[in-house]
Amino acid sequence: MALPKRPPLPVILIANDLVDGEVVFRTASGWSADAREALIAGNAEAADALEAEGLAEMNRNKVVDAYLVDVVLGDDGPQPRHFRERLRTLGPSIRTDLGKQGRSGETQGAQHVPV
Repeated sequence: MALPKRPPLPVILIANDLVDGEVVFRTASGWSADAREALIAGNAEAADALEAEGLAEMNRNKVVDAYLVDVVLGDDGPQPRHFRERLRTLGPSIRTDLGKQGRSGETQGAQHVPV
């Protein structure tokens, strides 16, 4: 059986909090819902360490579905390269009064995430 292919570097570790289902990112001090605080792995050794932390946290029932996501580094922190992960970082796309948008007041004037 072939090993899963690792995404290109740099990467961050994304997961869902086991208690509330919130999308979270691995940080130096634990987990955060803010992608700007995510630890960024720029080499294979750091990516291996992040992946191992994700597995350990899943085994401790802290998070579910932890996996590495390739990102682009920008002025506003790491931004996922792929649409699925970008959508996950934004929160619900139908009701902008819920999730991350509702907490921050950033409705962005749209009722959905543009494709």
